[in-house]
Parts: sequence; C-alpha cells; structure tokens
Amino acid sequence: MRTWGTLTAVCLGTFMLLLDVSIAVVALPDMAGALHASLSDLQWVMDGYALALAALLLGIGAAADILGRRRVHVAGVVVFAVASLVCGLASGPGMLVTARVVQGVGAAAMFATTLPILGSVYQGRQRSVALGVFGAVSGGAAAIGPVLGGLLTEGPGWRWIFWVNLPVGVAAVWLTLRAVPESRGPRERRIDWAGTVTFAAFAGAATYGVIRAGERGWGERGALGALAASGLALVAFVLVERRSAHPMLDLALLRKPAFVGVMVGAFAFNAAAFGVLPYTSLWLQTLLGMSPVRGGLVFLSLSGASMVVAIAGGKLLHGVPARITVGGGLVLIGVGLCCQAVLDAGSTWPALVPGLLLTGVGVGFVSPGIAGAALATVEPARAGMAGGSLNTFRQLGYALGIAVFGTVVISGMQDTLPRGAAHALAGGGADSMRGRVPEHALHTAFAHGLNSASVLAGCVALVGGLAVLVLVRSPKAPVAEPTTPSKKAVGAPQ
Repeated sequence: MRTWGTLTAVCLGTFMLLLDVSIAVVALPDMAGALHASLSDLQWVMDGYALALAALLLGIGAAADILGRRRVHVAGVVVFAVASLVCGLASGPGMLVTARVVQGVGAAAMFATTLPILGSVYQGRQRSVALGVFGAVSGGAAAIGPVLGGLLTEGPGWRWIFWVNLPVGVAAVWLTLRAVPESRGPRERRIDWAGTVTFAAFAGAATYGVIRAGERGWGERGALGALAASGLALVAFVLVERRSAHPMLDLALLRKPAFVGVMVGAFAFNAAAFGVLPYTSLWLQTLLGMSPVRGGLVFLSLSGASMVVAIAGGKLLHGVPARITVGGGLVLIGVGLCCQAVLDAGSTWPALVPGLLLTGVGVGFVSPGIAGAALATVEPARAGMAGGSLNTFRQLGYALGIAVFGTVVISGMQDTLPRGAAHALAGGGADSMRGRVPEHALHTAFAHGLNSASVLAGCVALVGGLAVLVLVRSPKAPVAEPTTPSKKAVGAPQ
C-alpha cells in the first residue's frame, strides 16, 4: 500500500475520468429519446464536459500547486462523482448538460494533478513503472468505454453509465486520503484568473456560436453575436496574457515554430480523430438499427488498432523523430477519415471498418509521441506549461470539432431534407420521421451529411499533420515510450 497506493489511487480516478468520455458516445440515442433532446442538446452533453476541462485545466493546475495537489485531486473526484449522480438523475437535457459541465470541472482538477502527484512520489525506475501502468490503465479505459457503455445502456439503462462512477469515486477518495502524500509546486506560482476567465469565454462563445449556426443558420443574429463575442474574448485573452506576470500561456512560446506546430497538431488530433464519432454512433443506431452494444463494438476497430500500434510502435520506432510519428500519424488519420466517406443509402457498418482501422493506426502513432514532442519544444522550466497547453488544445479541438462537424452533418443533409428535418435526423430522430419521409431519403441524407463531416475532419487532420512535419524541426524531440502518460488519449479524446 505504501509503495503503490498512490499509483492505484491515481489510476482509479483516471479510469473513471476517461471512461466517462467514450462511454457516453454510444448512449446518445437513448439519451435523446428519454430526455426529448435535440441535436444541439446532445452536442452540449459532449461539449460541456470538454470545454470545462479545457478552460480550467491550467488554472486549476496552478491552484493545486498552491493549495496542495492531493487536496485538489480529492476535491475533483468528489465533484466528479456528485455530478455523475446528478447526470444519472437528469430529468431534462438542460439538467444533464449542466451536470456535465460540473463533471468537467471535477475532471480538470483530477487531470491537472495526476502527473504532478506521480512525479512527486516516484523517482527513477519506479517512476517508469508507474507511468507504464498509468498509460496501460488509461488506454484500457478508453478501449472498453464504448463496449461497457453499450452493455450498460442496453441493460440497466443509460443513466448507469454515470452512476457507475459512484463506487469508483468513493474508492478513489478513500485510497487517496490514505496513501497519497500532500505535495505543492513552486511558491512563486500564481493563478491567472483573468486568463482563465477570458479563455473560457472565448471557447464557450465560439462553441455556442457554431452549434447555434448549425441549428438556425450562419446568418442568424444570435450565432453571429456569439462568434463576435468569442473574437473579442480572444483579443482580451491575448491582452491579459501579455500583461500578466504569471500568464496561463506565455505568448512568447508562440514565436517558436515547433511549439506552434505541436499545438496545431494537438488541436487537429482530437478534433479530427474523435469529433465525428458521436454522429457515427447516431447513424449506426438510429438509421441502421444497431443496438448500443453492437454500435460500441464497431468502434473497437479504432480503439483496438490504436492500442496495438501504440504499444508495438513505441518499441519498434524508438529514436524516430516525433515530427515523423506525430505528423505521419495525423496524415494517416486524415486518410482514414476520407476512407470513411464512402457511405450511401445502402451502406452498412462494414463500410466504415477500413477507415476506422486506418484512423486507429494513426491514433496509435500520435498518442505516444505528442506529449514528448510538446515538452521538447520548451526548456525544462516550462514543461508544466507546455504539457498543460497541449491538453488544453486537445480538449478545445474536441469541443469545437463536435460543434463544427455537427453543423456540417446538418448542412450535408439539406440537399435532400429541409433544415428542421435535417436537424431532427442528425439528433437521432429518425423514428419520428419514418412514414413522413421515404426511408431511402433518410439514409441518403444522413450518409451524405456524415460523408461531408468525415471529409472535413480528414482535411483538418492532414493540415495538422503537415503543420507538424513542416514546423517541428528540432532533432531533440523524442518519441515517448509507450509507457508515457500520453497514452491516456489512445482511443479516446481525453
């Protein structure tokens, strides 16, 4: 207990945190039916969590260095577990989205303190073993999430995908208080509250604007106002960071091409690889009539391939520059997504498998190396900022990816369906439209919308890959071993 209790406690919290991302994807159709949720509601169910995580990660990390990492970690687990209880009790989409945002706050507290806690407790060979176990648990949670989500949704019901967090949370709190020593960071560190608030305003307004545009059109006043507000918030964030003595993000890092390349790649990675999956899940279940379990099994072709490649590739490609593995992996993701854009009215799930497998191979190349690539772009004193920035860009990419690709799905449907019908169909409302719209038209519309989103996501991944290949030139950028904590992203956006 004294030696490995800290690792066990951290792995319990991480398992819960990552499981809750992928586990929710296959439950979206059942949530929509039970809560009478629209497509925009479902988008916010996923985005509320990711946005809170992205906006608060760096700020909570700074607070933990001052207040104590164990204390903040325990608070995060408690908040996450209580919010999970409320998610399962939700009586409407508004209540569920609010609880998901609170979940994201708790997740940020856990996510920001996990690696500093491990780093403060373990040294040398023990640290390597701890990070290896941590990576394996993280990858396993991501891989089994869709299947477990399908089993729970099809069995006791979708609410149990949240309630399953409660016993895990209790165990994690008990073990953390019992086995994890308190630790703090540099005394001179300060919390950049202004930067945190302005960044959250930018990310939230941008996501709201895109989702509203998908629902009501890009020329709608509310959508334009939200996008304008996001632009102003971004300007305010830049001004705040330039004047802050302890900025959340040192803007001087943006003058380093390698740092910019890695951040663009990180954004593109989570946006492209995972942003289309919720709509693919809706297509599988609402159009093809697949059960949640069978729909989750389809995604194993991506998560399984990513785990195998991450483990094998990390050993075989040790010493290969990260710009090659990360940039090349993003290119593979882009090609895989384009290979998924082959659907028509008669397509079934096997049409997706080649593209999902290729995407999974790309994810397996990117995941183990991207954290090492980020750390190699800065001096050791700024490693914490680089790691936090990497995770922030990844979560922001996931949130905006879900918003943008949902809008593209709707736009692609409008060639054959009116806007209202397209929005309802993309949100899982196929049953309500059967009888009023020919079945062939429903399949054609959804397939066309999903193809459009997959192609755009593929282009995003290709641009991200090219940015990494062109900008990340440092020969010192290492390819991280498969035992690095960056494997937490294998098969999932978190």
